[in-house]
Amino acid sequence: MNTIDSFICQILAIVMLTFTYQLSAQEALTPVQKHGSLQTAGNRIINQYGVSPQLRGISFSWSIWEGKKYYNNDVVDWLVDDFKVSLIRQSMAIEPKEGYLQKPEEQTALMCKVADRAIKLGIYVIIDWHDHHADRNREQAKAFFTQMAQLYAGTPNIIYEIWNEPERQTWSVIKAYALEVIEEIRKYDPDNLIVVGTPHWDQDVDIAAQDPITDYTNIAYSLHFYASDPYHQENLRHKANTALELGIPLFVTEWGVGESDGDGMFDREKTDSWMTWMEERQLSWANWNLTDKKETTAILLPDAPTMGNWGTGHLTEAGTYIREQLRKLNDR
Repeated sequence: MNTIDSFICQILAIVMLTFTYQLSAQEALTPVQKHGSLQTAGNRIINQYGVSPQLRGISFSWSIWEGKKYYNNDVVDWLVDDFKVSLIRQSMAIEPKEGYLQKPEEQTALMCKVADRAIKLGIYVIIDWHDHHADRNREQAKAFFTQMAQLYAGTPNIIYEIWNEPERQTWSVIKAYALEVIEEIRKYDPDNLIVVGTPHWDQDVDIAAQDPITDYTNIAYSLHFYASDPYHQENLRHKANTALELGIPLFVTEWGVGESDGDGMFDREKTDSWMTWMEERQLSWANWNLTDKKETTAILLPDAPTMGNWGTGHLTEAGTYIREQLRKLNDR
């Protein structure tokens, strides 16, 4: 080999090493390092490069009852390391006993502990006002989200979900509530994504799309479904497709493999159809739910360890399925 050939080989080796290093560095980035601040553009949620990131993860259960014991740092670590989540959702109970209305300081501290861990690990976290009647608790909601906005303004990990599943309230009632809460958030946090609930347990997204919020920017709308429920099939996907066609961005902040009561059957074919639908539209999602309650949508079997480190013997059929999906889809 002459001197020129040797020199060329050295240059090629350096180029390959540089490429390998850059690739490894990219793979090592956390979801938030990869995507940065989330914004809306038309009917899409986009990252700092203008690309839909499609976040996928797990929704914690109500922050009371069986689910409360899993609100800890070790569980967040396990979800990141083993389930490969890029997103978690905290479902802060409001009206039930021991919820925010009775114990605001305790519930707020719980939300902050888990959110802070998610931030440290570089994943996104939805702070969810888990209330079916938020319109009658609006002052408390405004106070809570004011506090969250003051704490987390400028932290790209944070997503505010200001009303989980309005039940039978009209869109005009929901929208009026949303405008009041958004106003408080935007006083302190002008940028972070806010998710607004929609009528009929977050299913009538098409109705919200006909009269969207225009007073503020970076607003998405929540869609919820239970994949095996006979009433949550083509009719609900049609509503969602209509909403997207009308130009609003959707975020599937909650969905389960079972039926709308959290129990019932787990229909693999119907669930796979919903998964395909979300993937085709690059919609971000959080699966319901992280608990060991004996029901179809629970990820864990009864008495699963409270500090993570779950083996296959601790996971339900739903938990096994969701873990496989997250590890496959978030690893791409």
